[in-house]
Amino acid sequence: MQHNWSRYLRLILVGLACTTLIGLFFGQPLLGLLLGLVVYLWWTLVQARRLHQWLANPGAPDEPPQSVGLWGDIFDNLHKVHRAHLLTQDRLRAQINRVQESTNAMRDGVIMTDARGAMEWWNGSAEYLLGFKTDKDRGQYIHNLIRTPAFKAYFDARDYRDPLDINSPAKPHIHLQIQISLFGDDDRLIVAKDVTRLYQLEQMRRDFVGNVSHEMRTPLTVISGYLETLVDHADELPPKWRRAINTMAAQSSRMEALITDLILLSKIETGEHTLDDSLTDVDALLTQICHDARALSGDKMHQITVQVNDQRLLKGDESQLRSAFSNLIFNAVKYTPANGSINVSWSTNRDGAHLSVKDSGIGIDPIHIPRLTERFYRADPSRHKDTGGTGLGLAIVKHVLLNHDGNLEIKSSIGEGSEFICHFPRERLAERIPETSGH
Repeated sequence: MQHNWSRYLRLILVGLACTTLIGLFFGQPLLGLLLGLVVYLWWTLVQARRLHQWLANPGAPDEPPQSVGLWGDIFDNLHKVHRAHLLTQDRLRAQINRVQESTNAMRDGVIMTDARGAMEWWNGSAEYLLGFKTDKDRGQYIHNLIRTPAFKAYFDARDYRDPLDINSPAKPHIHLQIQISLFGDDDRLIVAKDVTRLYQLEQMRRDFVGNVSHEMRTPLTVISGYLETLVDHADELPPKWRRAINTMAAQSSRMEALITDLILLSKIETGEHTLDDSLTDVDALLTQICHDARALSGDKMHQITVQVNDQRLLKGDESQLRSAFSNLIFNAVKYTPANGSINVSWSTNRDGAHLSVKDSGIGIDPIHIPRLTERFYRADPSRHKDTGGTGLGLAIVKHVLLNHDGNLEIKSSIGEGSEFICHFPRERLAERIPETSGH
């Protein structure tokens, strides 16, 4: 490029020298130089005009204007850059079309919005699942089309670790799972998945468990009643029947406890058990539960201590909280060897309120911790005969905490005991109103 520029400069100087010599021949060298400069300026302006017309006219032919010298190279280089730009544009357009075609083939709805929620693009599934209209909804704020308050709060929260479940605004019978991802300049990629079938299957499971549990309760109550009568008169029975009767009575009690827990869990899950956000005295509740835990401990002589560092009340359903707290404390009694210690503490900080149940028991392998709140999951299946548990206690705790905007944290290792911590948000705490005495 530097070589070509030097050659062009030499040609210009040679041309000007020629016009100067011609002017010198006529006795006017300056006039000849000036005439050469005017001719070169005119030729440059003509080439600049041709370049402007070529660039400004979208319908101009693809081939560049023909010229020589410096302007010829300029036209050729611009033409190469233009061709490369068109090829890149075609390649990008083909890629975008392929992405859009593949996205339109998805069964999940995909929506792209800017940081404020203005919709920029969506696929065909989003039109079907959410009722969007291509001709009039582009540029609309997605909050105006999905008017569920939970979606607006989810969109603005910027915490998209967990998906959001809502009903479709266009087809209420369709249940959607919404997942949002951030990209670009704080833009949003929203994926709406149709989970209606999963929702129906889960509902069928809950209904089945609830109905079967209710249906089993009556005949089991009858069986347990007769077994209790037989146990009371075991001395009148032949010796070979006594062991069988006692074993049946014990297993009948376990089945009754299992059905009771299943019914309670079913009520909590389905919302049949209406949440009563009354004010619960945690101090009194823990004192009563720990009194029952000492009775459950019996001959094992566990050291059960209670420490309450905050006398504020907790907003929540006392019956559900009682079920959750008693499950944790009674589990600690069941899985802690004789003469072991169980520490129950209630404390608060800027993050909220926390109930800790810490024992000196046999501990749990950390590999089991993520699944402990699943129904019927056991870290050590061989222990259930000794403990008599139903396998539903921690599942009940998890759902009770979800109903109270809380979560469960589990810390444990084999041989070093376990600690179960219930976390509640600060909004659940309420000041205790002092009692006024009349005169």
